Amino acid sequence: MTVYNRRGFLAGAAAAGAGLASGVALGGTPASAGTTGTRCVPEFGPFVVRPGDPRFDSLRSGHNMRFTGAPDQVTVVGSAEQVVDAVGAAVAAGKRLVARSGGHCMEDFTTTSDVKAVVDLSQMTAVYHDARRGAFAVEPGALVGEVAETLFKGWGVMIPFTGCATVGIGGHIPGGGYGFFSRKHGLSVDHLNAVEVVTVDATGRPRVVVATDSPSDPNRDLFWAHTGGGAGNFGIVTRYWFRTPGVTSTDPTRLLPRTGNQRARLLMWSWDAMTEQAFTTLVGNYCTWYQNNSAPGSPAVNLWGTLTTNHRSAGTLMLLAGVDESVPGGQAMLDAHFAAVTSGVGVEPMVDVQETTPWLDPRNWVSDPAGRQKNKTADLRRSYTAAQIATLWRHLSDDSYYNPNALVNITGFGGRINSVASGATAAVHRDSVLRVYFTAGGWSSEYEDETNMAWVRNLYRELYQDTGGVPVPNAVNGGAFINYPDRDLADPAWNTSGTPWHTLYYRDNYPRLQRIKKRYDPRDVFRHGLSIGLPS
Repeated sequence: MTVYNRRGFLAGAAAAGAGLASGVALGGTPASAGTTGTRCVPEFGPFVVRPGDPRFDSLRSGHNMRFTGAPDQVTVVGSAEQVVDAVGAAVAAGKRLVARSGGHCMEDFTTTSDVKAVVDLSQMTAVYHDARRGAFAVEPGALVGEVAETLFKGWGVMIPFTGCATVGIGGHIPGGGYGFFSRKHGLSVDHLNAVEVVTVDATGRPRVVVATDSPSDPNRDLFWAHTGGGAGNFGIVTRYWFRTPGVTSTDPTRLLPRTGNQRARLLMWSWDAMTEQAFTTLVGNYCTWYQNNSAPGSPAVNLWGTLTTNHRSAGTLMLLAGVDESVPGGQAMLDAHFAAVTSGVGVEPMVDVQETTPWLDPRNWVSDPAGRQKNKTADLRRSYTAAQIATLWRHLSDDSYYNPNALVNITGFGGRINSVASGATAAVHRDSVLRVYFTAGGWSSEYEDETNMAWVRNLYRELYQDTGGVPVPNAVNGGAFINYPDRDLADPAWNTSGTPWHTLYYRDNYPRLQRIKKRYDPRDVFRHGLSIGLPS
């Protein structure tokens, strides 16, 4: 079987696993896995871009435009073999290196002044069924929207990951990966079957390691680390394989969850009509519904939803929820959810729309525009308290601040996610029912940095004032999500809890991640502002 990626390169899917069986590590300059078949065009790359090249400025900044790097070079690669060569050259030259796929990192992990070599994976975009491994292979440069389209058009299947279509798979997956459909199907990594990673040993020699979910795989720890340990910690992933655990079929249409049309309803309220009492009731009802309807196996986990409380300057607040059209009783479930969440709010929505949309309808996907940003996150085990909701109201309704892009988004979690033990994957937040995202939104000018960053920082600190300004795990809080990294959590000026940042992100899984780090990256080649530390 042969497949084409978006550049038209022919890849030998049947040969994709050749020489890369479970647990086998290849050293030196191995043939690029998945590209060992005959090509109809030459292999892409590598292309080395340095200062002075007209391409350089386009390759040294990411989605968060507060940060722009100044590397000596950016190497745009097209295969695992090229990644090995680029990593080997950087290590031999003593250059600090990082990898980037989609460029959506919310912090400066790829742009700090000491980074001198960037490995750009954005052109490694192949998505195909690997018959030899019995799984779907996805390269790290593929964007979420591209992967979703290919899997659905080809086989009618999906991976439960973010609805932001422009996020790169390379960084999304190792943090755990989640989205609307995670309540029903689990995290993205709950369907991960294997990873191909370029690591660097104690001598500085790069090699390709394939690590799988097999209990007998000697590299299984490296696989586990990529199920929530975060990107940029252990090596550079050059390929993922996905297959739902327990599936034995050889039919590719049965290897991952199937999906289809979505029945969804949207309510929008005008901020001009909103009162503090109405806001308190709305947020409280919403959080309580997920608190009471997120048990694994409950029919309610078929329902997905999000509450977006924009800052007053945006003019509106939004409640969105949906269910797959094929779910029995889905309409009644949707109706009951909206009745419960809006009960007692007392303010009529300005928009109330319900429609059924095809899976690939653009309205089911978002594309967050690039801009200057500051973002934070927290997980909830239970509903916010009345005092916390009052804090949200004060900051979101503050007329002295103006930014229509600033918001707090509360997304349904739990369900199938909670059916997995906290140590079974590196993604530890298996007891949360909501995931909260705080952002000052995208702004364009450096002179606006201080105002916007102060707004979201002060909101977050006040919201979690009882636990030192951060969501220290307790009866209500679940911690923070590493795919929304926030360096403030490691700054004692903003985290006065005495709880280290890595406990918020990894809890009891951190020591194991450190041991894996020592085995696969003993020289600490792969590091950033919140990277896994070597054990002392």
